[in-house]
Amino acid sequence: MIEFNKPYLTGKELHYINQSVNEGKISGDGIFTKKCHEFLENKYNFKKVLLTTSCTDALEMAAILLGIKYGDEVIAPSYTFVSTVNAFVLRGAKIIFIDSEEDHPNMDANKIEELITEKTKVIIPVHYSGHACDMEKIMEIANKYDLFVVEDAAQSIDSYYINKDGESIPIGSIGHMSAFSFHETKNIISGEGGMLVINDDRFIDRAEIIREKGTNRSMFHRGEISKYGWVDIGSSFLPSDIIAAFLYAQLENIEKIQKRRLELWSSYYNILKPYEDKAQFSLPILKQYSSNNAHMFYLVCNSEKFRTNFINKLNKNGINVVFHYLSLHKSEYYKLKHDGRELNNSDKYSSCLVRLPFHFNLTIENIDFICNSIKKI
Repeated sequence: MIEFNKPYLTGKELHYINQSVNEGKISGDGIFTKKCHEFLENKYNFKKVLLTTSCTDALEMAAILLGIKYGDEVIAPSYTFVSTVNAFVLRGAKIIFIDSEEDHPNMDANKIEELITEKTKVIIPVHYSGHACDMEKIMEIANKYDLFVVEDAAQSIDSYYINKDGESIPIGSIGHMSAFSFHETKNIISGEGGMLVINDDRFIDRAEIIREKGTNRSMFHRGEISKYGWVDIGSSFLPSDIIAAFLYAQLENIEKIQKRRLELWSSYYNILKPYEDKAQFSLPILKQYSSNNAHMFYLVCNSEKFRTNFINKLNKNGINVVFHYLSLHKSEYYKLKHDGRELNNSDKYSSCLVRLPFHFNLTIENIDFICNSIKKI
C-alpha cells in the first residue's frame, strides 16, 4: 500500500530529545523552545512566536486575546477544519460562513464585505494547502471596518503571499495574529504541536500570560518581577521541550524538506497536466499572488459519484487516497445555527476534492505508479 502520509525523520530528533532530557528541563519554554522561537522569528520576520501544544490551542489563544464574547460575529470559510471556528465558538461567537472561490478552496474575498455587520469582529482567512488567500484585499477590508484578522496558516509553513509590488511576504506575518500546525501530516512536524504568531504589539505581553495559565510566570523567569501570580484568564498552552526538540531537528532541515516536497508536487502536476482536459478532474490552481509550499496535492473531480469510484479503484490498487473537509455550515452541530445561505463552492469541494498520497518519503516511482493508475481510471 502506498501510504497517504508517512512522517519524515531527519535523524536528529532523538539526539535533540536526549539533549533536552539531559538539560533537566523538559517542561515548557526550555532550551529547544527558545531555539525554535528564534529560528522562526528570524527566518520569517514574525514579530513574536509562541509554541503551543497544537494549532487548535493557538487559535483558542487568539480568540481569548481578541476578547471574543457572546454575540460577536466571526467571518470564516465553511470549507475548513473545525478548529478554525471552534476556538471562537467556545468564546460565544456566531460564525458567519463564507463561500470558497469558484476555482480554489480558499475563501472568496469578494464576498466578505457583504457579510459584515456591526457585530463583526474578526475575519479568519484559511490558506488552504498552503496557498495564500487574497491578503491585500482582506486587510484592506479589515482596516476599513476596524476588524481583526487571524490567519489560519495550519498548512502554510514556508509559504508566501506575493503583493502587488512583487514582494514575497511570509504567510502568517500579515494578519494581527496567525496559527500554524506541526501535526504529523504537515510539512514540518512534531507529532502534535503548533504556534501562535503575534504581529501586533498590543497582544504580546498578554499572550505570554494566557499561555502560562493566566500567570505572569514568563516575566518572573526573565527576572522582570520578584514573584509571579494569577493575573488573567488562561490555560496550559505550552508544549513540552521534548516536542520542541523534535521540532527543532525538523526546522534545521526545512530547506531540504521543502525542496523534496516541491519536486514531488511538480512530478504529479507535470505528469497529470496533459490529461486534465480529457479527464474528469481538474488540477490545483496556482494564484499569481501565492507561492507553493507543496503541502498537499489534490484533484477536484467533476462529481461526487466519480470521486467515490476514483477513491475505491485507487484503494483497491494499493494507493491510499482520501477526501477532505465537509462543509461546516452543514455539520450536525452547526446547521441549525447557519443563516441558510447556499455555499455552493464549499459544497463542491466537499463532494469532489480528493487528496493523493503526499509525503517526503514518496519516490518518483511511486508517483509514476499512482499517475498511471489514474490514467487507467
